[in-house]
Amino acid sequence: MQNLPAEKLPRKHGKLKKSNSRASSAARLQILADPTRPDPTPTLMPAIKISLKGRALRYLSAREHSRMELRRKLARHAQEGEDVEAVLDALEAAKLLSESRFSESLVHRRAARYGNSRILLELRSHGIDSDALEGIRAELSEDEGARAMEVWRRKYSTPPADAIERARQMRFLQQRGFTHGAIESVFRALRQSAR
Repeated sequence: MQNLPAEKLPRKHGKLKKSNSRASSAARLQILADPTRPDPTPTLMPAIKISLKGRALRYLSAREHSRMELRRKLARHAQEGEDVEAVLDALEAAKLLSESRFSESLVHRRAARYGNSRILLELRSHGIDSDALEGIRAELSEDEGARAMEVWRRKYSTPPADAIERARQMRFLQQRGFTHGAIESVFRALRQSAR
């Protein structure tokens, strides 16, 4: 019985019999020790080294990145002799890396939830130049009051009942980065709709 393959061992309801557990273990060990049987452990492939440009393209395929952000990510993987700035210049020349596209993408992702101050601060932290920020600020300020009202409506269903609740709701909008003027316009509209 010990020389039988594991498939031929007696089974009871799909499980090995308890009395034959030692025998079945010995049979399994004998099968595994068989030199004609292929190795059951898979062979590991060697790690493929990805070039900086390949890594940058992988990052850019997921979402837009600023030059500063991509430089920081690539610097971790750069080997001696690799020039991160040359890779970034090549990507910009091929129009695969663009600060304006990154800015548009970030504004589009954040505008529905955050105010101008927070969006502009995040753009500044990504190294976007001040000329581009002025243009973005002008675009964002056109509808900041409406965006603030929409954010308020998603969070609160009723106007504030007292000054304490009003202050709490105003702080919420301030933390989201809305300007004082946009916050005042929200509460002005709420007072007018309550009349």
